[in-house]
Amino acid sequence: MSDSSPAALRVAVLADSDTRWKWGALTALRIAPGAAVHGYLLWGRATPTQRQLAEVGAEADELTEVNAVEFLAEQGRRATGEDPALPPFDVLVLACVGGTTQAMLHGLARAWDGVERRPAVVTGYVGVVYEKLSDGLLLRHGADLVLANSPYDERRFRAIYDGVGAGSASVTPCALPFLGGTRYDPGPAERGERPTRVVFAVQPSVPEGRAERSYLLGRAMAHARRHPAREVVLKLRSKPSEHTTHIEELPYQRLAERQKEEWPPNFRLAYGNMGEVLDGTDLLVTVSSTAALESLERSIPTAVLTDLGVREPLGNHYFIGSGCLASWDEIDDGALPTADPDWLADQGITRDAAGVETGFATARGRLAALLERRAGTGLPPLAPYYTPRTAPGYLPRLLARHGLDPKGEPLAAQPSAAAEAGLRAASRKLLRRTARGAYRAGAQRVAPLIRRWGQL
Repeated sequence: MSDSSPAALRVAVLADSDTRWKWGALTALRIAPGAAVHGYLLWGRATPTQRQLAEVGAEADELTEVNAVEFLAEQGRRATGEDPALPPFDVLVLACVGGTTQAMLHGLARAWDGVERRPAVVTGYVGVVYEKLSDGLLLRHGADLVLANSPYDERRFRAIYDGVGAGSASVTPCALPFLGGTRYDPGPAERGERPTRVVFAVQPSVPEGRAERSYLLGRAMAHARRHPAREVVLKLRSKPSEHTTHIEELPYQRLAERQKEEWPPNFRLAYGNMGEVLDGTDLLVTVSSTAALESLERSIPTAVLTDLGVREPLGNHYFIGSGCLASWDEIDDGALPTADPDWLADQGITRDAAGVETGFATARGRLAALLERRAGTGLPPLAPYYTPRTAPGYLPRLLARHGLDPKGEPLAAQPSAAAEAGLRAASRKLLRRTARGAYRAGAQRVAPLIRRWGQL
C-alpha cells in the first residue's frame, strides 16, 4: 500500500486556540477518514488548557506544544527525511489566525525548498466569516486547499481571489466539521417530561462593553423570572483564567457572580461541549455565535439578538435574511424564530446528517488528487499571494512577528515553547511580587499620609 493511501495517511494539525484546534482536528478526520492525527498547539496567548482540550472533544494520536520556528524546523526535517524518527506527513492542516497562517506558508515554502514530495496544505475558517474577509482570506492564499464552509463563502472567496489576480483554484467547498448531532425533538418539553431549556450562548468579544454585556445578562435573568417553568442557561466559552480565539475582557461569569443573590432559581451557568449542551436545548439565543449554525443544523429554534442593533461590529448582520433575528422582548413573549430554508441552504445547513457528510465529498476528492500528484511528480512549491514584491510594507512586519525574515527564514535563535512558558511564568511571578510591594507601600505609607491630610 502506498504512503498516500487514505488508510495510511499521516495528518498534522497546527492550531493556535481551542476553537481552531476543534475545527482543525475534526476537519482532518472528515477529509481524511482513518488518518493518524498529530496535533501541534502553537504557543501563545490563546494556547488551550487541558480543560479546554477535553471540552472540545477532538483527540489526536500525539499532541505537542511548539513555537513557530520550532514547528517549521521540524516540518523541514520530516519532509527531507533527515531524521528517521520523524516520518513525513501527507497532509498539513493550518488551523490558525490569518497572519499566522501566512507566516507558516512562507516558512514552509523555505523549509520545503527542494523537497521532492512535500505535504498537501489545507486551511480555512472555524465558522462564520463576518469581518475582515479580504484581509483574512488573502493571508490564507498559498495553501493547496482553502476550505469554504458554504456555497455563500465559496462565491465570496472566489470573487476576492480572482479579483486580485491571485487565482481561485484552491477554493474548495466543504462544511463545518462540527455540524450534525441529534435532531431536535420538542416532544419531551411539550409533554412536560423536562423543562423547556433556553440557552444563551455568549461570546468572548461580542459585545465588548460592560454596559452591553450587563444588559444582555440582565435580560437572560429577567427571562428566567418571567418564565419560572423554563430553565435558562448561560453557556460560557471559557473560565476567566483561560483564553480563547478572541480576548474576553469582561467575562460574563464575573458579571453574574456579582449578582449571585439575584439569580432566579431556574437560571444557571454552564461550560462544556456545545454539542452536548444543544442535545437538550429548545431555544438557542445568541448575538452572532457560530453556535447558531450548529443549532440550526439540528432544527433547534434559534434567535439572533437585535437588542443592540443589527451591526457589523456585532456580527449579527451576517444573519440578515435568515429569519432568525429577534429581540429579548419578542423572546419573552414566546417568539420561536423560523429559519428561511433558502438562506440555510446557502449557508451549507442541510438539517440532515447525510447532507453534512456529503459536504466533505469535494474536499476529499480534491485532497485525493493532490496526494496522487504528490506521489507522482510531486506538488509545486507553495506560492502565497503576498510576497516581498507585492506587499513590501506589510509582509516583512507580519513575518517578523513570528520570528521570520522576508524569505521565511528564522531571524535568529528563538526560545523554545518550553522556555517561553518558563519566561511567562517568571513574568507572572514578578508581576505578583511587584503588585504585593505596591499594595504594602500603599497600605503602610500612602494611606496614613492621606489620613493625616484629611485631618488638617
